[in-house]
Amino acid sequence: MKSSASTTHGGERARRGTTSTVTGSAVVGHEGQTRGAVVTLLLEEGPITASDIGTRLGLSAAGVRRHLEALIDNGEARITSSAVVTQRGRGRPAKYFQLTAIGRSRLGHTYDDLAGAAMRQLRKIGGDSAIEAFARQRVEAIVADVEPAVGSRAVDVEEAADRIADAFTAAGFAATTRQVGNGVQICQHHCPVSHVASEFPELCDAERQAFSDLLGTHVQRLATIANGDCACTTHVPLTGRNRPEISKKSNSMPHPSSSITSGAQPSTGDRTSPRKELA
Repeated sequence: MKSSASTTHGGERARRGTTSTVTGSAVVGHEGQTRGAVVTLLLEEGPITASDIGTRLGLSAAGVRRHLEALIDNGEARITSSAVVTQRGRGRPAKYFQLTAIGRSRLGHTYDDLAGAAMRQLRKIGGDSAIEAFARQRVEAIVADVEPAVGSRAVDVEEAADRIADAFTAAGFAATTRQVGNGVQICQHHCPVSHVASEFPELCDAERQAFSDLLGTHVQRLATIANGDCACTTHVPLTGRNRPEISKKSNSMPHPSSSITSGAQPSTGDRTSPRKELA
């Protein structure tokens, strides 16, 4: 049962509850803490209206709107379908908000300990081969609907890389692609299994192998979140492939979490696909 006690600071209040993910004194002292309190309500009581959020946290309508718009822009929250919520009374229907799968994946949880224990038991029973088989099956499920590169041209490989990024984004990895030097990078900005992967790198190895199989070329993992990097970055070389439209351009910057060891200079040939990362 949630407590109704609250404490004020700067005109704002943060609700405290036994199941709340907001810790400490529940004092909302800055934007980050307030955003966390909003996320907590979306998690525990969503779908919920902006008015209800404001009432529970002691926030102004403008303050609630600012946080909700930021969460929606980041893909962490959304306005729920009107069919999900039964409207009561007359007048303009209220908008209800809830967390998205991406928003939920960014919350801390204790499933990592359980997953790690299960993986250790699997290794004890079946050895390394059992871990490798599980890792392959996991990534195969993620890319099950991804069409492999249909040819050997640079554009064929790049389009397949985009499809891979789309599939991993749908699975909660927030993936993008970008052209760098004589290649393209697949960047995963979030990893739902990073804590487990730090102990079981087979999960990362299986992803790299799946990328290589789908793209029809060797790929190189330059960075991983499991190793403490800011993103999982995989470099896909396009050297020698037909790509005349960008062959003379050379002034874009590589992803900050990666480096190109071939000595090639990055390219500005970024396509304008919405799935492309902004340079």
